[in-house]
Amino acid sequence: MNFEQARYNMVEQQIRPWEVLDFGVLDLLMSIRREEFVPEAYKSLALSEAEIPLGHGGSMLVPVIEGKILQAIQVKRSDKVLEVGAGSGYFAALMAAKADWVRTVDIEPAMVNMAHDNLKRYGVENVIVEEGDAICGWPSNAPYDLIVVSGGVSQIPESLLQQVKVGGRLFAFVGDERLMTAQLVTCVAEGQYRTESIFENAVPMMRNAPRKSEFKF
Repeated sequence: MNFEQARYNMVEQQIRPWEVLDFGVLDLLMSIRREEFVPEAYKSLALSEAEIPLGHGGSMLVPVIEGKILQAIQVKRSDKVLEVGAGSGYFAALMAAKADWVRTVDIEPAMVNMAHDNLKRYGVENVIVEEGDAICGWPSNAPYDLIVVSGGVSQIPESLLQQVKVGGRLFAFVGDERLMTAQLVTCVAEGQYRTESIFENAVPMMRNAPRKSEFKF
């Protein structure tokens, strides 16, 4: 299979038509080899629009969604990033190419091993993969310049918001299984946040994500 031609087609036919026009994002998607982070059985589909299963109820976000997230979050070289949900390690690799460092945390041990092995094999040195439940935060290295939640939540936990630096941002899919809004939340001052709705989509819910009835303020 000609992965380079498929990668070009992915960017030009899937991602760019959906208003992902940031040249830095498009160049990044061309340079990081997605097929290196896909299970062997699905490698031929790595650059297609297919939702690729990772096992244990997990799956990779489709390329156009990955592109839209990257365009929204605008990773900076100085950013210290927390990713909630490691998946295959691919999105961590994308962010790590632009950030200072990325800490990606997953509740599923098999995902932790997959992400760790993929990132190590690909030669990414500024990503730390840890096992745990970070949906309500990962305080040991807080605060963060950027937090990305890779699955759906019914509401963003207050404890997670509190780990965003002033001037930092948090990205999450907020809603229920049927419809979610991709939101970018910026901490404009201590305890004050500005929320932008970026696009609508449905992704798998995060495991252990608190339901609205469980939130306490």
